[in-house]
Amino acid sequence: MNKLKKNEISFCEVGKGKPKKAMPNRTAFYKHKADFCWQGIKDEPYKKKGDEWSNIIRRVLIGSHSESAKFHLRYFEISSGGNSSLEKHKHEHVVICVKGRGVVITGKNKRKMEFMDVIYISPDTPHQLQNPFKKPFGFFCIVNSKRDKPKLLK
Repeated sequence: MNKLKKNEISFCEVGKGKPKKAMPNRTAFYKHKADFCWQGIKDEPYKKKGDEWSNIIRRVLIGSHSESAKFHLRYFEISSGGNSSLEKHKHEHVVICVKGRGVVITGKNKRKMEFMDVIYISPDTPHQLQNPFKKPFGFFCIVNSKRDKPKLLK
């Protein structure tokens, strides 16, 4: 059995909170369990507080564990009647619909997103994701690892 080197963590420790010491960059694998859940990845609130959003959860796949990637990959799921906050910021997004369908508002445009539709949201574009449908709307969201705080628009 291989022994861990100093400052290394085992695969079993992935997803158990933030490491106390800076960890070396390493390859990570998160096994898909079912229904857009992954081993070692926990549900998180969309944001810590606020009433401008509802019925949305977040699962950070890449970006808060031991990766040093210049991007973060998150999975969001909005239940029926839910929405993200209406906001804008200097960083960009890529959103890929992978479950159900939803609506994305960018500036004055409103588009229906369906399975495997992709949208690039440019910096400083007001945007919001909504689910007016009966089934959950799930999507991957890719953002810069270093990003500014969103400016709420409601």
